[in-house]
Amino acid sequence: MSNAVIAATGLFTPDQSISNAELVAAYNAWAERWNAANADAIAAGEVEARTPSSPEFIEKASGIKSRFVLDKAGVLDPARMRPHLPERSNDELSILAEMAVKAARQAIEAWGKPVSEIGAVLCAASNMQRAYPAIAIEVQQALGIEGFAFDMNVACSSATFGVKTAADFIASGSVKAVLMVNPEICSAHLNFTDRDSHFIFGDVATAVIVEAADQATGGWEILGTRLKTVFSNNIRNNYGFLNTAALATGEAPETPGGPTDKLFVQQGRKVFKDVVPMVAEMIVDHAGDLGLDPTGLKRLWLHQANINMNEMIGRKVLGRDPAPGENVIILDDYANTSSAGSIIAFHLHHQGFQPGEVGLICSFGAGYSAGTVFVKKRA
Repeated sequence: MSNAVIAATGLFTPDQSISNAELVAAYNAWAERWNAANADAIAAGEVEARTPSSPEFIEKASGIKSRFVLDKAGVLDPARMRPHLPERSNDELSILAEMAVKAARQAIEAWGKPVSEIGAVLCAASNMQRAYPAIAIEVQQALGIEGFAFDMNVACSSATFGVKTAADFIASGSVKAVLMVNPEICSAHLNFTDRDSHFIFGDVATAVIVEAADQATGGWEILGTRLKTVFSNNIRNNYGFLNTAALATGEAPETPGGPTDKLFVQQGRKVFKDVVPMVAEMIVDHAGDLGLDPTGLKRLWLHQANINMNEMIGRKVLGRDPAPGENVIILDDYANTSSAGSIIAFHLHHQGFQPGEVGLICSFGAGYSAGTVFVKKRA
């Protein structure tokens, strides 16, 4: 059995960003239009008026100050309220694969080895833009990698599930190195007309190269991985290929801009109440099984969903208020980027470790799902 190492990471960040103030201005303009169009129904008590939002509400609720997106104009257009991402021909690189390739090339450059040493590609993300062919196989072809590739979706936990899968392939001797990519176009499945969630997500792509320890130079030894799932409807997205099969004769097909349950929906308070104790307990138990003291972890790279969740998990795991930089927060700039969040945090803030010091990459989200990856800095 071969030990696995996180050998390199990469990050693609879109060049467009939306501030809370810009997002609120667009939402409030849309809400004003909606209220005017539905004035009679509102007056009759048949529907509730849409209430305005504010930058202060968003930051207090989430810790988010801005988010990167692929298309700013469409999101901020009160007549559209969703990104405009034109469909590409089958002969062009898909937009999800394009993002993944950009992050992957950065990771490969940092790794400094030829792609011929990579034996597998995993695309682990919350929403794939098509059922098949797999985005992972498209990325594999674009990068000239042989071997095999496949997609996997465990929502916000996809990256840690991907690291676990990659480490298992290496442990079994199937391959010597795995490229895992996490392209996330979260703006495309977000309901920008929902005051309670329109601010949550951003777009980004990350990449991780997991390599056999006996051929890796430096990097981060994977001390242990653990996965957990518990079914819950509290975070859900019902958009899928069966939607058209449910339509009545003559009924128009539904689109992501249509019924709200075909976009991201959640019951935030229930999620907070359920997930925080589940994740904190999972981290502490896993650390104990590995012979680690969780209070001695040098850094936490948690899923970037909500600053209040992360702060509470950090306190439960470390047994105290985390010191500045100890519990990494990047969602103020990136917002929630689903599977990519913990990898962004690790990629941007892994400096300052001495050989032997230990940190934690952890994700959690819809499903419910959660994954823990304890890593140790190598010499």
